[in-house]
Amino acid sequence: MIKKTPTVALLSTALLLITTSCGTKLRPLTADLVKAEPQPLEAVGGQVPITVHLTFPAKWFPKDAQLTIVPVLRYKGGEKWGAGAGFQGEKVLGNERVVRYAVGSNSSVNFTIPYQPAMQRSELFLSFKGKQGSRAVSLPELKVADGVLATEALATLAGVTPIIAPDAFQKVINEAYDANIMFQIQQSNVRSSELTKEEVTEWQYTVQNANETPNQRVSVEVQAYASPDGGKELNEKLSASREKNTTSVLKGKFRREKLGDVSIDAHYTAQDWEGFKKLVEQSNFQDKDLVLRVLSMYPDPEQREREIRNISAVFSKLADEVLPKLRRSRLIANIKILGKSDQEIQELLTKFPAALSLEELLYAATLTSDLVQQENIYKMTIQKYPKDYRSYNNIGAICLERQDYASAKYWFEQALKHKANPESQMNLGLLSLRDGDLKKATELMAEGSALPGAGQALGYLYLRQGDYVKASTSFGDFASNNAVVAHILARDYSKALQTIAAIKQPNATTYYLRAIVAARSNDTKEALTALQRTLQLDPSLAQRIDQDLEFAHLRRQPGFSSIFRN
Repeated sequence: MIKKTPTVALLSTALLLITTSCGTKLRPLTADLVKAEPQPLEAVGGQVPITVHLTFPAKWFPKDAQLTIVPVLRYKGGEKWGAGAGFQGEKVLGNERVVRYAVGSNSSVNFTIPYQPAMQRSELFLSFKGKQGSRAVSLPELKVADGVLATEALATLAGVTPIIAPDAFQKVINEAYDANIMFQIQQSNVRSSELTKEEVTEWQYTVQNANETPNQRVSVEVQAYASPDGGKELNEKLSASREKNTTSVLKGKFRREKLGDVSIDAHYTAQDWEGFKKLVEQSNFQDKDLVLRVLSMYPDPEQREREIRNISAVFSKLADEVLPKLRRSRLIANIKILGKSDQEIQELLTKFPAALSLEELLYAATLTSDLVQQENIYKMTIQKYPKDYRSYNNIGAICLERQDYASAKYWFEQALKHKANPESQMNLGLLSLRDGDLKKATELMAEGSALPGAGQALGYLYLRQGDYVKASTSFGDFASNNAVVAHILARDYSKALQTIAAIKQPNATTYYLRAIVAARSNDTKEALTALQRTLQLDPSLAQRIDQDLEFAHLRRQPGFSSIFRN
């Protein structure tokens, strides 16, 4: 009889361990070990994000095994595969997630599958590619989810108003022209030399010309001042006298020049500390900061004057260079230029369009809602003003509204050739969203965020990015179906209902969205009523309603099937 040596005993134990661990077979994952979220799946930013939670029990994952999990979403007419996620046993050399044989693991894996409309009614499977050692292991697929919520897809490019490059037409243009009559120290008489100097004579000519021009209205303002030295009581009398004398001289001149109907509004300021401060700030005095500090520290005029006089070197320069500029009457001509009325512009557009300016032509296009007429006006404008980018952009916007995307792109690019502008970039960004190029759209639309009306375009961009809260904020109080979609997906159902109520011309999509809000709020009656109205306006939505998981619980209601028969 041969005795077992210790070496033989140890070898037998090692073989037993190897057999126990490596002899374990890679087994299929069962439904109780896998959970997919969300349920149902939901399209977000044009993708279907999926989180799969996996439980590998202890002693389930062999030490020499490899497992690749690949999601596949199957729907009528096709299927879409996502990228795989790999796992490996602890004895495998590789870079995948390691699952310890003895303890197992809990793992979560994120997958993404590009969304297709047909995925509303679909099934999500996990496909398993197993390998143990050098041998491939065949494992069955596992179904983990049904269908995809696609409420996001109800927001469309057609629901976005393109950015129009605005006109600068003003029905009333306000202009102001001024001149100064200067006075000698402690004097209030208006010197003849001041009345004949160039700036005053030009100012008077401006007043006269505005008064004689049919579409202009002019009024005059006189503001008299005294410099802030010499005491408040003295300066009060002095500035009042300067105002009185200036006004009297102007009225006399206006009578002689037949400008007596021009009104004069007169005021005076005893001590012009504001003007003083401004001139000091503009100066290059060595100690000007010291003077400005005095102004900020002492509100009392007399104390201010004392403190400034104490700075003897500075006060001498102030007396020579600043104070004389404050002894004045400021003459202001306020002119209103009245633009053409809407009727005048429309008549000229028909009879004599050449008489219209660039801004008047661009404004004329806003006076009609007829897209054909708008386009004709913009093309007329291009003929007369070919270098202005706005007409090119606005024709592109019309093409975009018509869903003529190729023409829209051409006109936007033409606009950018004439001038780099945020309006055309925003509009090209919308076209990039249509093409599915989210990165390019984001880049193009970055500079136009402050444009009037940009909230719609940006809201649509954020919807496509899957940032629903930001989209909801961007739409603000703007009432459109796209805005309602944003509010629903941001879970702000109160705002969604407010927006629906504010839509002036609700369509089938509006009522469809109303049904979604009602369904999410467990208001079955309102949901069915809204769906019925939806089908009345657009019967082609019947298939979508039947497939939409937003209404999954409604299908069990007695009244659901009846909406399709009405």
